[in-house]
This record gives sequence, C-alpha cells and structure tokens, in this order.
Amino acid sequence: MIELSARPVNIHFELNHSAVIVVDMQNAFAKPGGTLDLHGSDIAEAAAVIKVNEKLLAAARKANVKVIYLAMTYQPDLADAGDPTSPNYHKELGLKLMRERPELAGKLLIDGTWDWQIVDELTPESNDLLIRKPRYSGFVGTDLDGILRTAGIRFLFFTGIATNVCVESTARDAFFGEYWPILIEDAMTHTGPDFCRDATLWNCENLFGWVSDAASVIAAFNEGNR
Repeated sequence: MIELSARPVNIHFELNHSAVIVVDMQNAFAKPGGTLDLHGSDIAEAAAVIKVNEKLLAAARKANVKVIYLAMTYQPDLADAGDPTSPNYHKELGLKLMRERPELAGKLLIDGTWDWQIVDELTPESNDLLIRKPRYSGFVGTDLDGILRTAGIRFLFFTGIATNVCVESTARDAFFGEYWPILIEDAMTHTGPDFCRDATLWNCENLFGWVSDAASVIAAFNEGNR
C-alpha cells in the first residue's frame, strides 16, 4: 500500500487497483471557441490545468495506473440528449446554446466534432480508455462501473473540468458505488464563482472522498513504481 498526502487525512492505495479519471478535458470546456467560452464563462485557468494533467498522466502511465477519459458526448441526432421531458434538455449548456444560436446546431459536444474532442495536449494513448457519457456523471448511461469492477479498480483519482459539475457528479456516484474518490485539486478547474470550487472541495474532503494535489499524487505514483 502506498501512502498519499491528502485531506482530511492521508489515504493508502494500491497502484494496480487505481485509475486516473480524466473528466471532460475537451475543447468544449478548455479552449477558446468551445462551449464554455461561447457561453461567456471564464476558461483562463484551463491552460494551466492542461499542463498539470500532462505531467500527472505521464507519471500515471509510467506507474501502469489506468488512464480513463470521460467525454461529454451526444449523438448527431441528439437521440441520447433527452427530449423536452428531460431535465438535461433544459439545463445542459451545450444543448441550450445550440437551440438559442441556430448557427451552432450540430457543433457542440456532438461526437466527432472539434468541440467534442479531447484537447490535443492530452490526446489519449493506445492503452487509455475513452468513455462517452451523455450526462454529467460518468456512471450514467455508460459502462464505466462494469469496466472498473472487471479490472478490480477501487481508487479513482479525478482530474478535469468542471470541478463543481461533471467531476463532482462522477465522484459522488463513485462514492455511492463503494469506490474511493480522490480529487486532485490543481488538476481541475471550475465554472462559476470561486465558491463553487470551494464547496465541491469541502464536500469531498468532509463527506465523500479525499482531496490531494498533483505533486503529491505524482510522488506517490513514482514511489510505487520503484
């Protein structure tokens, strides 16, 4: 067992039972011209978060820790997006923007589009997994739970965008599924006021997981790979 410096207390984990869950590091949420930028949300921190993820994922792969990408994804015909009877139809930002701005129809979070793609700096490698998800949580409408259980993975290290939306949603569901969620706070960024990030980190630290930082996680991965 490897000890990781974390809040509220250190946590012990095993490399062969761990995975890094990279949540929605897509052009949509991290690049100018993507969904969040078009909405007017501040994406200034995304560039720094990409750099942190580059270092973190390199260490994970070197330590043979599984890397799993989640990507917010809709089919071109929006069959999996929900109709007007679905709350997702009314609240999810990409769907709202495509209805409000006809010139964006078919361009936001649609499978295969530029907006949907993982940012170039973090392009998945051959041994990584990419899981398409049609809702905020990576456990809803996907095979994530089955993949993790089949591989014997229990410890989930979370990175990505947005801290307070898809990261938190997936981490909460992980906790309910008896996984150990660990949020890497400097490997993710939030949307909305800063108190949204602070609330997510407080909730995780005190109620359903642990919070650490990239340097500590990288050090732990390197220790386990000696």
